[in-house]
Amino acid sequence: MDEERGRAEGVLVEQLAYYRARAGEYDGWFERRGRYDRGEAATATWFAEVDQVRAALAEVPLEGADVLELAPGTGIWTEQLVARAAHVTAIDAAPEMVAESRRRLGARAERVTYVLADLFAWLPKRTYDAVVFCFWISHVPADRVDGFLATVARALRPGRSVFFLDGRPEPTSTAADHVLPHRGEEITVRRLDDGRAFRIVKNYWPADELERRAAVAGLEVVVRETPTYFQFGAGRRPRGSRS
Repeated sequence: MDEERGRAEGVLVEQLAYYRARAGEYDGWFERRGRYDRGEAATATWFAEVDQVRAALAEVPLEGADVLELAPGTGIWTEQLVARAAHVTAIDAAPEMVAESRRRLGARAERVTYVLADLFAWLPKRTYDAVVFCFWISHVPADRVDGFLATVARALRPGRSVFFLDGRPEPTSTAADHVLPHRGEEITVRRLDDGRAFRIVKNYWPADELERRAAVAGLEVVVRETPTYFQFGAGRRPRGSRS
């Protein structure tokens, strides 16, 4: 058991190293450049579905809110949040990602408090009006998902909103030289533009399973999917619920 736990921790260390090293090239994935360009039709579908997700996020009540964003990365979604929220607290373990986010936001970064912390160990010290995490839950090991969702619930004020986004298991969503994990596997290999390879966690959850796990954690969430690329959930922590 100790050996197995050690291997699992080793993958998480490697996963963080990958995202730290990838920070400068991360946006190439979202913008469908280089190895992530899977053709004109796939790119058009990608951005049409991004618009669907942005429309769903726009329905979440964030105006004037005190928002917690987990694993914000280069700030692709932080940019959407600061346009509406009063303040965003953004927690990431990779300083390189934080630097990219600051660069993206420019003067708007003044309304973001960046916190460097390991989300597998972090616990909230207060509550927020909304909790958002994009492209993170798939990188949480299966045996830690329930604990993570419970932490999200603890960070959220009763009656307030949660929103999350991740990918569906679509081969064209990732780089041409990446292979999706087989069903039942949660470890896959990802490569940087320079060819360096890293092991990371990658889980794809059925929508109803995520809804069930969120409910156990104390969150009322509805999970929806776009036709090809994305899965997203929106909901709240019920009023009257206890931490």
